[in-house]
Amino acid sequence: MEPSPERRVKRHGVPAQRTDRRLDAHSLRGLAHPLRLRILDILRLQGSSNSTRLAKQVGESTGTVSWHLRQLAQHGFIEEDPGLRSKRERWWRAQARTGVFDTEDLGEESAGREAVVDLLQEVVHWSFDRVARHLRSDLPGEWRNAGNISEWTELRLTAKQMTALTEELIQTVERYLPTSSDAPASDSLPVVVQLQVFPAPPEAEAR
Repeated sequence: MEPSPERRVKRHGVPAQRTDRRLDAHSLRGLAHPLRLRILDILRLQGSSNSTRLAKQVGESTGTVSWHLRQLAQHGFIEEDPGLRSKRERWWRAQARTGVFDTEDLGEESAGREAVVDLLQEVVHWSFDRVARHLRSDLPGEWRNAGNISEWTELRLTAKQMTALTEELIQTVERYLPTSSDAPASDSLPVVVQLQVFPAPPEAEAR
């Protein structure tokens, strides 16, 4: 089901080789596993790799990692890297696509919603575990102080206003996305931006 124009997240300034991919419940099942999330994170942040190298990084057997790589490929999150293909081992790279999950896909049926929410929670847990690992890291102060973890609880918005806010935030981040012609600065590091925008649940409201 194609999202309505009001629900579509507009993409501006995105590199030509980067495309949007709408995530549905089926594709989330291929992603919602802690080891697959970790493997995908490594491929996105560190570039192409193979099962042997990844197995050493995640502390699992090569066979286990190979199986999870095939699952990620089957669901379209990674692909073989033709530039590093060898007779001995397959090399994999992350797909240069952004993932967009439309909450309309949750549907109205309670059982269907529960299944999809369980899958999304696995992804969210992984995202916040990544933040926790950053807080425990030994990066120099310059990098530690450059980031930000904030929360605003004073907002009261309509659904239309919240959609507009989300689009503006995404457009701001995407202005910093590299293009194929950009060479990374010598003092740059991979940076992760996590964004959550949602109505406060009923129990969080003042009584």
